[in-house]
Amino acid sequence: MEGLSGVVLVTFLLLTAAVLIFFTFRKIKLPFAGNVLTFVKKYQVFPSRYQKILQKYSAYYNLLPDADKYRFERRVFQFIYSKQFIPRGFSNITDEMKVLISAAAIQLTFRLPQIYLAHFNKILVYPDTYYSTINKMYHVGEVNPRMGIIILSWKSFIDGYADLTDSYNVAIHEMAHALHFENRIRNSEFDFLDEESLYILEKIAATELPKLQRGEQHFFRSYAGTNEYEFFAVSLEYFFEKPQEFKTSLPLLYETLSKLLNQDPAELYKVS
Repeated sequence: MEGLSGVVLVTFLLLTAAVLIFFTFRKIKLPFAGNVLTFVKKYQVFPSRYQKILQKYSAYYNLLPDADKYRFERRVFQFIYSKQFIPRGFSNITDEMKVLISAAAIQLTFRLPQIYLAHFNKILVYPDTYYSTINKMYHVGEVNPRMGIIILSWKSFIDGYADLTDSYNVAIHEMAHALHFENRIRNSEFDFLDEESLYILEKIAATELPKLQRGEQHFFRSYAGTNEYEFFAVSLEYFFEKPQEFKTSLPLLYETLSKLLNQDPAELYKVS
C-alpha cells in the first residue's frame, strides 16, 4: 500500500507540473500558482530580440552598468508577462511596443522593491490621439484606476522619447499617475512609497501649485499647476529628462523625488 501511495503521489505531482507548464506557456494566470509562475518567469531567458530593442531605443537602459542592465531586463520581462496589451485602432501589439512601454514603467520603479503596478493589468494602445468617452475629450494617454487600465497613444509615446531633454514624455507622465494610484490601492504592492517623502512632496506641491496657477514664471510648464496629481506626473517628466536643471532650480523637490524613487538621474547622466 505504501508503494502504491508513493506512485499515486508522484503521478499527481507530475500531472500538476505538466498543467502548470502548459498554462505558463499559454500565458494564462492561475490564481493558485503565483509562486510557481514567478519561479518559472524568473529563470526564463530574456529574449535577445527584446534586448536589442532596449539597446536601440532605451536611453535609460543604456546608461545603466551591466549588472543593472540584467536586473532591468528581468523586470521588463516580468512587467510584460503580467500585463495584457490590447491594440485599439490597429491589428496587433508589436514586441517593440511591449518592451518600450514596459521599460517606461520600470524606469520609474527600478530602484524600488519588486513593483510592477499590479493593479493595472491592461494596457490599451492607440495609434494616435483618441477620444475618451469618460470625460468627452481627446487624449494622448490616461490612467483608469477603477478599471485597472493604462491607456497610451503610440505616436505620443514615440514623440516623448524622440527628444529626451524637452520634459514632455507621455509614458513617464502616465506611469507616474499609475505609480501614485498603485501606492494607495490595497493589494500586494500597497504602501511602498516612503511616507516622509510623500509628506514633503505634498507640502512642496501646496507651495508651488498657487505659483503655477497665478501664471508666475516657473521651472515647470503650466500644466503642472492643474492639481497635485498632475504636479507629481509633470515633476517626474522633468526629473528624468532635465535632472541637472531640476536639481538646481528646485533642489528640495528633486531631493524628495530622488528619495521617493530611490534613484538620482542627475548622477546617472553625469556618469555617462
